[in-house]
Amino acid sequence: MFEFGWLWLLALLPAPLLMRFVPAKTQNDAALRVPFFNQVHGMGQSSQGGRKNIANYLLLWLIWVLCVLAAADPRWLGEAKSLPYTGRDLMLAVDISKSMDEKDMLPPGVTSMQFQNRSYNRLDAVKAVIGDFARQRQGDRLGLILFADQAYLQAPLTYDTATVNQLLQEAQIGFAGAATAIGDALGLAIKRLKDRPEGSRRIILLSDGANTAGQTEPMDAAQKARDMGVKIYTIGFGAEEQIVQTAFGPRRYNPSRDLDEGALQEIAELTGGQYFRARSTEELELIHKRLDALEPIELDELKVRPSKRLFFWPLGLALLLTLLLALRFIPFGTTAARTSHRQTAGADS
Repeated sequence: MFEFGWLWLLALLPAPLLMRFVPAKTQNDAALRVPFFNQVHGMGQSSQGGRKNIANYLLLWLIWVLCVLAAADPRWLGEAKSLPYTGRDLMLAVDISKSMDEKDMLPPGVTSMQFQNRSYNRLDAVKAVIGDFARQRQGDRLGLILFADQAYLQAPLTYDTATVNQLLQEAQIGFAGAATAIGDALGLAIKRLKDRPEGSRRIILLSDGANTAGQTEPMDAAQKARDMGVKIYTIGFGAEEQIVQTAFGPRRYNPSRDLDEGALQEIAELTGGQYFRARSTEELELIHKRLDALEPIELDELKVRPSKRLFFWPLGLALLLTLLLALRFIPFGTTAARTSHRQTAGADS
């Protein structure tokens, strides 16, 4: 179906005719000299220009009509389609601080820490598992926040889960600094959810450390979320044991010693959510499945009509005709002026 976004603008089509009734202001000195003005002004006066002037006059009208049509925003509406949705709003807050570069994650199926040459960093593991979680949340609105020294909104709430996943895959360590601003990330997520319907607002926070930066305390943000009815699920990420080879042989250490599990647990309990501990990609995948069970997708249907805007077609044609009209006058007007100038100079000599 074809329609105009600004149909009332078509009322401007007869505007050039109304200009004939506007009294002209007399002025002795010309403010601007246009050598070919008389030719343009004479359009439509068949007594001087004949058919050529009439054609130019109609061309100007066509350019005006095309410009008005483009301004009226023509568009084509496709057939109505059903879009599945739940009305649930999920904000993903993902830690990309320097500690997420710790290479203590193993590929799925590898459980022995002897395979150090096959390990990869925490952010890559998050991209693999949380990215899969985002792709499967068809029908939910997803948003993405990345945080380190500060929290940044990478993707607002949208049904386009593929784009949210793509933005997550493009995240890099160091984009937002080296520290961890958990409170700021929660505060930004709450701000983006405050205008959404109650009962559908969720935050999934993933971090491998403690709050070491930012202006907002995590518990203050959690209390605000509780007052607004926002449920927060927290995930503490990172292995608890790592083996490194030293000059004195293999040494064991805890790469997650900075993880503040107590704070993450308290945030989740205060808001009615849950805290999860992920020590490997396998555990993170299990958490992904548990979240799907806790927040099931209850599909409904929303009727939408795809819209394709067409204003560039009349606008492009108007530009082309304007260039054509200019080429018809500027060269000839300039040549005529030069010829007249040469004749005058020859007569004076």
